[in-house]
Amino acid sequence: MGAEAISTEHQAQNQDTGMKRVRCPKCENYITFDETKYGDGQSLVFVCEHCKKQFSIRLGKSKAQPQETKPAEATDWGSIHVIENVFAYKQVLPLHEGDNIIGRRSLGTTIDTPIETSDMSMDRRHCIINVKRDKEGKPCYTLRDASSLTGTFLNNDLLGDKERVRIEDEAIVTIGATTFILYAPKA
Repeated sequence: MGAEAISTEHQAQNQDTGMKRVRCPKCENYITFDETKYGDGQSLVFVCEHCKKQFSIRLGKSKAQPQETKPAEATDWGSIHVIENVFAYKQVLPLHEGDNIIGRRSLGTTIDTPIETSDMSMDRRHCIINVKRDKEGKPCYTLRDASSLTGTFLNNDLLGDKERVRIEDEAIVTIGATTFILYAPKA
């Protein structure tokens, strides 16, 4: 059974009605479809309008065994929450100890914290959040720009070229046309 891609304007109107996105395995273009029109176990075949690759997915619950939860040490560094906009959907991306390179996800570019977006004003390596523990054992965060073309903004203030700024829980950072909020782990 075929499923058709839906226009961007139509996506915005139907965000809350079971709309799902799948990524083409060849070019990583998004294809959007209405999940509510299909049942569990049904296979859908897509043809990417960008590269013409044909691929299929099966709807329903995964038969894979549930994975064990990660130990606390692996998840207690905080996360960034990408605010949904025209270019990107809401995303929660975990941080790790050390430098977290943040930027636009792209084939062939390896970064720690890739944001899935079509925002071309965001560099592939846009900014860096360094995470380490302070003397009390709490995570502390330092933000810096990674020589991006459009700059990195903290609470609407542009960071200087070599500037490093200490940021706290709920700091608002804008890179390109995309905004994210830093959330430290709760004690």
